[in-house]
Amino acid sequence: MAEDLNITASTDKKEQYESLLPQIEALLYGEPDLVANLANVCAALKEQFKWFWVGFYLVKSDELVLGPFQGPVACTRIGLGKGVCGASWQQEKTLVVPDVEQFPGHIACSSLSRSEIVVPVFHNDNVVAVLDVDSEELDQFNETDAHYLEAIVKLLNF
Repeated sequence: MAEDLNITASTDKKEQYESLLPQIEALLYGEPDLVANLANVCAALKEQFKWFWVGFYLVKSDELVLGPFQGPVACTRIGLGKGVCGASWQQEKTLVVPDVEQFPGHIACSSLSRSEIVVPVFHNDNVVAVLDVDSEELDQFNETDAHYLEAIVKLLNF
């Protein structure tokens, strides 16, 4: 198991993800506990990118329930189709939102959040969770983030 992350100082997102991905794989390797793995993924992403909020919401019955995260306190429950997280779950796809104020029905867990990316996590072709990442800066996320965050959530064993 990796004890420390090697944080790259590169400003190139692709290089940052390429450095971080094998380290996340090492963190997850051999650890069967889902909560521990979700927590370490959040910590690794927050450490590398210094984003405002990184966390998981888990599908429980008809809503998303807050799981492991890094950042300020957050909304505890989100309904299907509600906000960016609920929309990602309902649409079963990654959503990149450059300006959360322009997203219809955005749920403001924090007024400091300006942009967001939400990545669904699949198990047996069903969404079982979403990875939610918020930034205090507008237009923080792009297709590079979507590609690598989708690869990271595929490493999780639900």
